[in-house]
Amino acid sequence: MRGGELDFEGISCDAAGNRYIVSEAYAAVLEVPVQGEPNWLKIDPAMIRQARASGMLLHFNALFEGLAVSPAGDRLWLAAERERRGLLLVNRKQSTWTCGDACVLLSEAGTEMQPDQFPKAREVSRDFSDLALFEGKLFTLERNAYRICRRDAQGGQVERCWSFAGEALTEQRQYSQPYGLAEALVIDAEGAWIGIDNNNGTRADGEDRPIVWRFAAPKGGWSAKK
Repeated sequence: MRGGELDFEGISCDAAGNRYIVSEAYAAVLEVPVQGEPNWLKIDPAMIRQARASGMLLHFNALFEGLAVSPAGDRLWLAAERERRGLLLVNRKQSTWTCGDACVLLSEAGTEMQPDQFPKAREVSRDFSDLALFEGKLFTLERNAYRICRRDAQGGQVERCWSFAGEALTEQRQYSQPYGLAEALVIDAEGAWIGIDNNNGTRADGEDRPIVWRFAAPKGGWSAKK
């Protein structure tokens, strides 16, 4: 199943152990069941129509960048990467996945400043680079802003954000590339795993391998209000 032509960008699993992988190249989701052959999910075409009508999925290499699935395997969230970024939700109805009232939870345009620690910080597009679901909340990895945000899973509204710029952008950890490089997110009770795709670049300290960071959960846990 490997191959650049599919451009897999995100992976998640339900409580039964079935894997779900999103292909950016095809704007589709592949299910890899515990038993049986992989299959492409039958998602209502209305999802793509609604996303494009909201200004998402209109640019090459800026389509789906992450996904999360409910433990029961009956709800699936997808993140549109940028220009515009957004969140979509589909629900399983027997063998198909449908929009319900609407697939689009959030569609957001605009730019924001990179963190102050970023060399030659400038305005860049708002983006999502991965999704995670933990204790009923969506967590978005916001690559260019160097932060994780907790969001309402039903509406996509942001509830609280945590920056990791202070650790990620120390002088020895900086890259010469002009954008954030965080591409993968896993949340658990103890903390967050963040995967860095360095695009074959070398850090200031000479490290040239992809990196996985482990950050401790915030004081009070991920559900803390302040």
